[in-house]
Amino acid sequence: MTEHSEKQWIESAAAKPRNIFSEEIVAVIIFIIIALLPIFITGYPIYILPQYMLFGVLAMSLALLWGFVGILSFGQAAFFAVGAYTMGLAMQTNFGVNSGYIGILISPLVGGALAAITGYFLFNAGVKATYFVLVTLALSIMIEQIAVSQSDITGGWNGMYIDRMSLTFGSLGEISLYNDIPVYYAILPVVIAMYAFVRWFATSRFGKILIGIRENEDRMTALGFNISAYKTGAFALSGAIACLAGALYGAHANFVAPSLGGVLFSTEVVVWVAIAGRSSLLAALLGGIIVASLSNYLSTVTPNYWQLVLGIIFILVIVFLKGGVAGAISDLSKHLQSKIK
Repeated sequence: MTEHSEKQWIESAAAKPRNIFSEEIVAVIIFIIIALLPIFITGYPIYILPQYMLFGVLAMSLALLWGFVGILSFGQAAFFAVGAYTMGLAMQTNFGVNSGYIGILISPLVGGALAAITGYFLFNAGVKATYFVLVTLALSIMIEQIAVSQSDITGGWNGMYIDRMSLTFGSLGEISLYNDIPVYYAILPVVIAMYAFVRWFATSRFGKILIGIRENEDRMTALGFNISAYKTGAFALSGAIACLAGALYGAHANFVAPSLGGVLFSTEVVVWVAIAGRSSLLAALLGGIIVASLSNYLSTVTPNYWQLVLGIIFILVIVFLKGGVAGAISDLSKHLQSKIK
């Protein structure tokens, strides 16, 4: 097969039908609305929304792996917790500079390295999807148990307190993030930047190759691509993004506990993405925000049955909306487009 035909097949595998609703336009509108919310809303919603936005970034890291490569991971919460603990340890150490910056820089490196090492051995060994799920599930259990057992460092079941950082600008001064509004507008640009970066990555040549692997792994192997290397790279990026989100979460929440990296939270992340739709990064981002908000609301309304309600919603979406809410909207858009034509 020639280089031209190879490129043509990859492009066709990654191509998506044009929809009436552009995801980029919808994303801009949504981010503008989120940016304007503190003008109209005060109190608890403004305090908690940055955490939900970071949950959205966590969900997006899973969508990158699950939606574009076809690999389901139950270990995203493990990377999220590693990022939070990394930030906590950085804030407790005097580096002679802003420790928060050090935590933000180190956390994605730690998460990316952990995912790269794990992925290298798994993918080179030819581990298939089912066993990969089990290994990542075990990774969540391991991280939770390490956090519990190393109580001298992590605080064990009591958790670790993390002080909020300040943004320092040398001789220009600093901005304290102890109040809700400053930290809100500090986290929002990071969330927007992460979405833009992952969106760009998904449409790059690397991202198109990942989609090609998802569509037909045997054909991509025949074309000469190192499948395990591409999968490892995608997993490493996914882990780095989840770890960075966890670091910012820890700095905002002021606290991290072992349960943050456990199986229950990992399962919640999968539920967010499955309900929202793994084929869309924006949908996954919104799924993390909206479904996490819904879970919080249901837990206050019906403390004993909120997980049952969420489980029922999850089952209904899986049965009737196989592509999630985003898939249903995409199908509706295609239908309207065909009617217009």
